[in-house]
Amino acid sequence: MFIRQVKYSKDNLGYLVYSASEGIAIDAGGVEDILFFAEKNGIRIKYVSNTHSHQDHTPGNPALLKRTDARFIDCRQIHSDQVLKLDQEVLNIIPTPGHTEDSVTFKAEGFMVTGDTLFNGTVGNCFTGDLLSFFSSLKRLISFPDGTNIYGGHDYVLESMETAKAIEKDNPDIGEYMRKYDPLLIVSTLDDELRANPYIRFNAPSMINILKKRNLPANTEFERFKSIMENF
Repeated sequence: MFIRQVKYSKDNLGYLVYSASEGIAIDAGGVEDILFFAEKNGIRIKYVSNTHSHQDHTPGNPALLKRTDARFIDCRQIHSDQVLKLDQEVLNIIPTPGHTEDSVTFKAEGFMVTGDTLFNGTVGNCFTGDLLSFFSSLKRLISFPDGTNIYGGHDYVLESMETAKAIEKDNPDIGEYMRKYDPLLIVSTLDDELRANPYIRFNAPSMINILKKRNLPANTEFERFKSIMENF
């Protein structure tokens, strides 16, 4: 399975995930770019969906549904794991609540479209207020193989790495993360994130030491995650 990233607005990232001849448009605000690429490569847009229903992720839905015969998959209706078929290849839809109640992640072999749950370099705001659910969602995502490519919902890399440096100034992997940054294609591996993204480094010894030095709760994974989210 393959993926095409399209930037739209200031920093939003939309996607076409596709197989040999079928695809799904995800958060595809860059409608013309998506349609041009699909037509040029003989890809039928079979589905249209979103990582969550915030308005900056859904503006392309009406035009895509009008100009294709795609079926709309409403992320607000997904409450358990779902499986889609593109040709004979499998795409999993995983509920990942936390940023919003309706947040989902699309997972194929080798990559994930994580929306505003897990960005490249940071995580989303917990607008639900349910940090435990957000923690559980992130725990599930970071359980996948280290080489899994992460495609997030926005390009916040520069700002995120400034924050990471402020939190963990002695982390050498932040510099390496920035050396890999390409503003024309926003992608990182899960291993990159676990090395440099402070919000999922709640099990890293250096992060635990930082929390303890600040006398923040750090006895359990969730305590550490909560301390990082609430204090940095």
